[in-house]
Amino acid sequence: MKVRIEIDQTLAEPEIVIRTPAEDAEIRQLLQQLNVPDVPTPPVLTCYKGDTAYYLDLNEILFFETEERQVNAHTADDIFETRHRLYELENLLPGSFMRVSKSAILNVANVFALTHSLSSNVVAFQQSHKQVYVSRRYYPVLKRRLEELEQL
Repeated sequence: MKVRIEIDQTLAEPEIVIRTPAEDAEIRQLLQQLNVPDVPTPPVLTCYKGDTAYYLDLNEILFFETEERQVNAHTADDIFETRHRLYELENLLPGSFMRVSKSAILNVANVFALTHSLSSNVVAFQQSHKQVYVSRRYYPVLKRRLEELEQL
């Protein structure tokens, strides 16, 4: 973890900004030590399996993909249905998600590997056998986003 202090005499009171790719146990502990009140809980999305509603932490979702007019949310080891369309999800989801093809939205924070070849572009995820294809149109944008994450 990098720590940086900037002195700005124009500020009326101290301000603490935490920049992180994902909220994890270390960040929650830091917030607790700082006594930050009302730390927001991770955002959730209601998804379904049969008649059961599941409230998934967005950080656990690897990608969304359409299959036969149904949008599915993929986690590391399960698939859930969502009642949203991909274009609706694009507007609802935070900045860590991006469109990577006509039929998929990807959680950039969960990308483990990006394979580029003449015939296809494939994203792999850590601790999961799942993969998602990236169209040629979206590949440069995804590559740039991943490089930006590397800079943090």
